[in-house]
Amino acid sequence: MTDDATTAAGATGTLGYEQARDELIEVVRSLEAGGTTLEESLALWERGEELAKVCRHWLEGARARLDAALAGPADDQENGETAVDND
Repeated sequence: MTDDATTAAGATGTLGYEQARDELIEVVRSLEAGGTTLEESLALWERGEELAKVCRHWLEGARARLDAALAGPADDQENGETAVDND
């Protein structure tokens, strides 16, 4: 992915999980490498926090979908209901 694609995705607020994760990895590497000013480090930290929130949002959404998929059919069967296809 190019820096332009990352910038464009970040500007629109539509970062996908993989994009946010990959950028977060780079932020962590930059912080671990050191050699940045305090202001640069703070900016990297803040960006990392934003990216972590994006990743957390995606993961929570995935977890909710999995929980719903796993719970859905079992709940219907426990209530004596059967799935009906209305097509």
